[in-house]
Amino acid sequence: MPALLEQLKRFTTIVADTGDIAAIARHRPRDATTNPSLILKAAQSPQYAPLIRTAVAPARGAPAERLLDRVLVAFGVAILKLIDGRVSTEVDARLSFDTRATIERARRLIALYEAQGVGRSRVLIKIASTWEGIRAAELLEREGIHCNMTLLFSVAQAQAAADAGATLISPFVGRIYDWHKRAVGAGWDEAANAGANDPGVRSVHAIYARLKGGGYPTEIMGASFRNLGQIVALAGCDLLTISPELLEQLATSEGKLERALVPPAQTSTRAPLAEADFRYALNDDAMATEKLAEGIRIFAADAVKLQRLIAELATEPVAQC
Repeated sequence: MPALLEQLKRFTTIVADTGDIAAIARHRPRDATTNPSLILKAAQSPQYAPLIRTAVAPARGAPAERLLDRVLVAFGVAILKLIDGRVSTEVDARLSFDTRATIERARRLIALYEAQGVGRSRVLIKIASTWEGIRAAELLEREGIHCNMTLLFSVAQAQAAADAGATLISPFVGRIYDWHKRAVGAGWDEAANAGANDPGVRSVHAIYARLKGGGYPTEIMGASFRNLGQIVALAGCDLLTISPELLEQLATSEGKLERALVPPAQTSTRAPLAEADFRYALNDDAMATEKLAEGIRIFAADAVKLQRLIAELATEPVAQC
């Protein structure tokens, strides 16, 4: 019997969720996603120090956020040499509530990619799924800059992003699971909340039904997995972005895998969410509100740490070949 990974590929596009270029070379996914936390983790490995120093050398003395962008794009360009599809690069989370600044940063990232000969069709700009971030994505999509709406935890966020014409959304399965497990505490029954009953999996099923039933073209990519059961329960989702560790487990695990998500007939009508309705729905969902805020804080803190690491490496000379 084929490994679970090979069976999953029949239903779903596999995306690597990492900044580790070596791991991407091993697995050869179609697409790859990065974020400040993943790039920070990779950047702490000595093997990537030359890439960082080379990226920032032409811009020594530039503001820290510009050096950060150059490093993010350098990792993205290196990843694109190993895959056939797209790479996702994230706008600084500290701009999550500033529509104009998010647009400007996204344009700058795309300009850096284009200067390296990478067309915008191969890049997804990741933006936090705040109301301000969704409005930024709406304008960027009109310019042909494709967006991946991240830190997404609710149907309201998903619908608003789809209403705005976002190319792709990334509901965070594992973080939803984490919140509910922590909320229940000692009474949590792991077996009863596994597979299709996992709260993160249920959230993606609801989002899938809403968007596919409404005929939205937005791609849905499950993200942030904690175990194989969550992945298997979402077979059939447009894309799934998976860590190298879980990709290894899928590649070495056997068992019968069935498609879990099938596009429904288009039955629901589109009724775009107004800002007030979006904000109330998000406020009414404690899990989504808390995880969105927490995610922004974590990504922002890791962006600061990454900037400091870049500053340290930028002072070292670039090796001459």
